[in-house]
Amino acid sequence: MKNSLISKDIVPTLAKQRVISGFGFFNIWVGMAVIIATFQIGANGIDSMSLWKLAGAILLANIIIAIIGSLSGDIGVEHGLSFAAYLRAPFGIKGVHIPAVSKGIIASIWFGIQTYLGATAINYIFHSLTGFDSWFFWYVAFAVVQIINTAMGIKAIDRFAVVAAPSIILISVWIFFKVAGMADDKGIDVYSYVGTKDTTTWFLVIAANMGFWSALAVDIPNITRYVKAPKNERSWLKRNKNNYIPHLTALPIVQTFMGVIGAVSFLGTGLWNPIEVIQQTSTGWVMAVVLIMVVLAQWSTNSAANLIPASLTFVNAGSRFKVSYTVGIILAGVVGTLFQPWAILDQLFIFLGYYGAVLSALAGIMLCDYYIIRRRRLNVEELYAEEGQYKFDGGVNWAGMISWIIAGGAAIYFLDYMYIVGFPLGIACYFVLMKAWYLKRHPQKEIDSRFSDDYLGTTVGRDWHIEVLEEAIQPSLNEVGVKKGDLA
Repeated sequence: MKNSLISKDIVPTLAKQRVISGFGFFNIWVGMAVIIATFQIGANGIDSMSLWKLAGAILLANIIIAIIGSLSGDIGVEHGLSFAAYLRAPFGIKGVHIPAVSKGIIASIWFGIQTYLGATAINYIFHSLTGFDSWFFWYVAFAVVQIINTAMGIKAIDRFAVVAAPSIILISVWIFFKVAGMADDKGIDVYSYVGTKDTTTWFLVIAANMGFWSALAVDIPNITRYVKAPKNERSWLKRNKNNYIPHLTALPIVQTFMGVIGAVSFLGTGLWNPIEVIQQTSTGWVMAVVLIMVVLAQWSTNSAANLIPASLTFVNAGSRFKVSYTVGIILAGVVGTLFQPWAILDQLFIFLGYYGAVLSALAGIMLCDYYIIRRRRLNVEELYAEEGQYKFDGGVNWAGMISWIIAGGAAIYFLDYMYIVGFPLGIACYFVLMKAWYLKRHPQKEIDSRFSDDYLGTTVGRDWHIEVLEEAIQPSLNEVGVKKGDLA
């Protein structure tokens, strides 16, 4: 009988499959961090504070998220595990599907939002040039292109990022000076401007930004499992340098700059989206430059930040039905469209608040399980065993599930302070329930071994070979875009 927990797309990656360099991961992060919706966060805050204060709030929020992402990224670096496969430890082999599929649906929705924003910009330009007017046509076309590119594998995404990242940075700088000039024409000095309205606070800007990236902070192992890491390196900092350096540089800097552009655009034109502003005031090659910016920004974000995470959660949930990586990507596109992202965009901050609250609790539970409860040790082989230690009670780890309900519910109740409430409460609840209750009922080998190195991966130079992996490895490598020549 086929083991329903094993699929070639969610078994641990091997060292020879780690094909992304630190610079490559930096480029991928630049692409992921440029989200047009981020402009709205900056615009919503500028009426209540100075540009510098606003930038400080966005920067601080994203540094915190980058640290959390770097910590969870070690799961991929150390053990080669995807987000959903690892989540079997704190939630159980069946319980995992509730948080994992929920996260997959959220990533799918974000794919739809990004694709819609790109499609409307493409439609505007083609309508101006040809008279053809159908944003939904361009939505479908843009979605199909992104799905095909992502289905080609991680190497294709890596290569695309090499082109996209510098292009996005250069065009973003140009857009900033363009909208800053518009503000100057209105007599507004953006560098000395201080908002006087009481519409938001510095703290709420931080909370909104943390909610914005709460999803990727927990499922970044989907990408870091392909990041190069030195074997037999016991220092966390040295082993993870290709993980945390891109996190701490690309995300905070690029996100802060995007928020600033949105704020300046709002000051100069009254619109938060500078893309719309430039489209309405420009023609010819300027419109072409804007089109490139929109396409590259949405495409690069969707591939790594939305389609891959969503696909792998669907693969994990549908492994008994042989759902493949490619099928998972197509499902993500369909699900994201069915949720009508064009309607969600009108209520973006409500959407950000609720899903950021739920995922803040998930991040706390995940990091508590990995660093505090198991001390980075993991019985990886039993993550794929239907009758193993992670079966818990009928496939559910109730310590994780109860902690998620309590911490996630509290974060929703205190929505304005979601991450500040959900993250630490998730850690505290899970720690107490595991130590006082669940570990007594369900002993964990990696813990009972007094945290033996037998349960470490990259730190001790170990690849985790799962049964039937040898049969599946070449198709798996082909799916992620690795050719035989890359393994020499």
